[in-house]
Amino acid sequence: MSGWRITEGRPDRLGLRCDASGADIAVASETAERIELCLFDGPRETARLTLPERTGFIHHGRVEGLRPGQLYGLRAHGPWDPAAARRFNPAKLLLDPWATALSGRPDWHDGQRAHAPGAPLTPDPRDSAPHMPRCIAAPPPAPVDPAERPRRPWSETLIYEAHVRALTRRHPDVPAPLRGTYEALGHPAILDHLDGLGVTALELQPIACFADEPRLVALGLTNHWGYNPAALLAPEPRFMGPGGAAGLREAIRALHARGIEVILDVVANHTAELEAEGPMLSLRGLCDAGYYRHAPEAPARGEGRAYVNWSGCGNTLDLSNPMAQRLVLDALRHWAEGYGVDGFRFDLAPVLGRDGPDGAFDAGAGFLDALRQDPVLAPLKLIAEPWDLGPHGYRLGDFPAGIAEWNDRFRDDVRGAWRGDPQGAQRLAGALLGSAQSFDRGGRPPTDTINFVAAHDGFTLADQTAYAARRNQANGEDNRDGHGGEISDPLGPDGPSQDPAVQAARGARRRALMACVALSQGTPMLLAGDELGRTQQGNNNAYCQDNETTWIDWAGADAALLDFARRAFSLRARLPALRQRRWLHGEPREDGLPEVEWLNPAADGPPAWEEERLPSFQLLIRGAAGLAEDPAPVLIVVNLGAAPLPLTLPPPPALAAWRLALATAAPAEAAEEGDEAVETGDERIEAGALRLYEAAPA
Repeated sequence: MSGWRITEGRPDRLGLRCDASGADIAVASETAERIELCLFDGPRETARLTLPERTGFIHHGRVEGLRPGQLYGLRAHGPWDPAAARRFNPAKLLLDPWATALSGRPDWHDGQRAHAPGAPLTPDPRDSAPHMPRCIAAPPPAPVDPAERPRRPWSETLIYEAHVRALTRRHPDVPAPLRGTYEALGHPAILDHLDGLGVTALELQPIACFADEPRLVALGLTNHWGYNPAALLAPEPRFMGPGGAAGLREAIRALHARGIEVILDVVANHTAELEAEGPMLSLRGLCDAGYYRHAPEAPARGEGRAYVNWSGCGNTLDLSNPMAQRLVLDALRHWAEGYGVDGFRFDLAPVLGRDGPDGAFDAGAGFLDALRQDPVLAPLKLIAEPWDLGPHGYRLGDFPAGIAEWNDRFRDDVRGAWRGDPQGAQRLAGALLGSAQSFDRGGRPPTDTINFVAAHDGFTLADQTAYAARRNQANGEDNRDGHGGEISDPLGPDGPSQDPAVQAARGARRRALMACVALSQGTPMLLAGDELGRTQQGNNNAYCQDNETTWIDWAGADAALLDFARRAFSLRARLPALRQRRWLHGEPREDGLPEVEWLNPAADGPPAWEEERLPSFQLLIRGAAGLAEDPAPVLIVVNLGAAPLPLTLPPPPALAAWRLALATAAPAEAAEEGDEAVETGDERIEAGALRLYEAAPA
């Protein structure tokens, strides 16, 4: 196990970096006494080289003659003292946290345990190398040409949240070898579909290497969604196609050529090492005390130091620690500069803003400040999921300017309004103008609210109108997992129905919900497949269902709903009044008219906002005060009630007329939109319907 020459190397670049004559290796650990670089020839370990130098918390060395493609891993030496969060066990082969490629997936095996089963104070002596993938020495990727990026303004953005495998696995026009892979994302069939919808940003669920939880392995299931990261810089191997990681780069290039940005869902709040009984894959073995947050109180006798669990997944990354912070920032820059990624959505993002020992959220936390000032990352699209399981974990509207947020209040307000909840009309009114009560502060624009009615977590759009409660029995948790209080309405018997009246009611409700996403101020987000009527048969937490439950059924698409979605989002793109960059509070404009007006169905006064179940209102939207260019007005009319209502439209602008641009009541009516001018009187709006009128030249 000799023949390799190792010298001092350099500490400034973490991970293993190849050049023409060898490779530098640098590993961050505050508490390790010694770190070994382990080299492999296939399954055989051929060398263990102790990194000879340490600079601060960086252990480093240089190996002459090491070439790209070399397989490697790490072993860390130090005290075994779980009570002090020191869990060093050199019997365990560790992944380099900065590795950019792996030979395979870290599939669970009992030999990956840090400590002996049932004995937390005794290290497990079994060598985990036979059960671990190898890191692959890889040359740095060629930097992406900045001119390749579409750089779409937020005001023009339509986000499409998708899963690599679920989106492409069953598409009949994608060649079979590519289905479910990165390369399928760049296939013309997928690009054409996104183009036709008007999508400008494809938001991918996690594609950094992730692992299956031991509990799922025991049940014969897999972690389909990927919110269980094992290596933040390495692409997930299960999505590799014939082109490998290069296929991902080519797919992103193809998306960019169509003007579509790519946003990655990033899990920077916990890792796949889970709780103390979980596997030792990387960070736990390198520096448990530094990378993770631990309970401040001393452990009970016979136990190790407990992990803080603000993620709900067993551990929490400590992003107040420079090592952990640098790991995440380096990973983000790697995806942005090496693959051309245009933005990031941060899972359980309040964890990223918990700096102090008490775990209080701070919008000025070190990681968030570093993110917003980084010259590579700050110009990208940054999105927070504004809740976690930590103290005061619901932080909607509390992130700083420069970071948009998933707006679940929009989701709940819109769904509740169409279900007929008390105060539904009032809440829907606020949602249509971008949830200003949550976001209009600190200089934040309306585009900071990401508006959606369905996301990967929860009911699909179709299931919101078909199921009253979750049906998650297939997940192996006795239907206890997932949201227990979905805001939904089956509009008839629970579950699938062949009754034409029920089907018609469900179709109208789906169009109304989708119209609210398309027509509201803010940034719309559509869950992949919702435009096709995708169902998960009532499963609202399908994280472990890599099968027909989550794969989009392209052959069974709802063609009428797809046509409606295309027209709704096309209208949003065409009508600037629907996507303004300033908040609309009804301020007077230079022409003396207010930015917005609220009217009752007769257009002779404001709606009766004091009514608990107000059935209807009209919203007239003009351009915001102070704009250099004045967009043409639009009129949104809503009837949440169970009966049709007579409708009088307000007078149109001078030299203009109202034209019906969108109607949700029935596909047949919707097909005739925009043909002729509409008289201001003698209109009717159907029960449970929304209409959009545009001002057009008379």
